[in-house]
Amino acid sequence: MNKADLLKKLHNASRGNFFSTEIPKASNEDEKKIEEFVGELEREGKIKIRECIQRDYSVYLHGIMKYASE
Repeated sequence: MNKADLLKKLHNASRGNFFSTEIPKASNEDEKKIEEFVGELEREGKIKIRECIQRDYSVYLHGIMKYASE
């Protein structure tokens, strides 16, 4: 998974501009990559994370999609 795939997955999971999704992970390295991509997307101003929960086999994300024109 890369940053573009994550953003696409969040767009597909969104209702209006809110999203809630659970992303499966295979290892702790996957968890770190997901957190890194989420941080980058948040710094770029594309999303705002309200909740990020690490579970045994997945990462749960809940937040807002930002549709600001540049």
